[in-house]
Amino acid sequence: MKPATVRREFAGLHHALDVARKDWGIVLERSPVASVSLPTLNNGRDRRLREGELVRLEEALARTRNELVRPVVLFAIETAIRRAEILALEWRHVDLEQRTANIPWSKTGKARTIPLTEAAVGLLRARAPAKTQSRVFPITSVAFRLAWERARERAGLSDLRFHDSRHEALSRFCELGLTIPELAVISGHRDPRMLFRYAHLSPADLAKKLAGRSWAEEIGRRT
Repeated sequence: MKPATVRREFAGLHHALDVARKDWGIVLERSPVASVSLPTLNNGRDRRLREGELVRLEEALARTRNELVRPVVLFAIETAIRRAEILALEWRHVDLEQRTANIPWSKTGKARTIPLTEAAVGLLRARAPAKTQSRVFPITSVAFRLAWERARERAGLSDLRFHDSRHEALSRFCELGLTIPELAVISGHRDPRMLFRYAHLSPADLAKKLAGRSWAEEIGRRT
């Protein structure tokens, strides 16, 4: 099991024993799980799309039988929205004029409204003729998962997870210069520390931004 899974299991045991002691009167001097050393939580991933991988992925997605799979994947890369949130997205929550999408339900239990990029708006406009259905992407989670896994294998990207699209999107937003508060509006994170697990900047791209710049020039501009 992963460290996070082990910690969740022990949290459940600790709670059950605490209820037994406090509410049911079962005599326990102390919780037996309190003395267990739990594994360090380190489930973070830094997988991003490498050079040429997006092209390979799009080519594989273009060969899927269900035409909804490709726009779902591309929409995820453009918005950093989780898979369940995308599949549950309804037209009544989309405002193409304001270029926003409201996410009324999320993993954190908090609703949020996110801005949409040009590409995200384009993907939605391409789906506009299907507004007769309530959901933007009317595909079941099981059907999508199976199609995604087949496309991933065709692209030769067996180590790529769908959730990595969230890493990719947030990292791209970072590279565009968005601030931590602005990223939090998009991602829905309440703790800024969580954003650092998702936003993985490319050192090579940062080096390009620094090319031709010096501290002396920056100080000169300010003075």
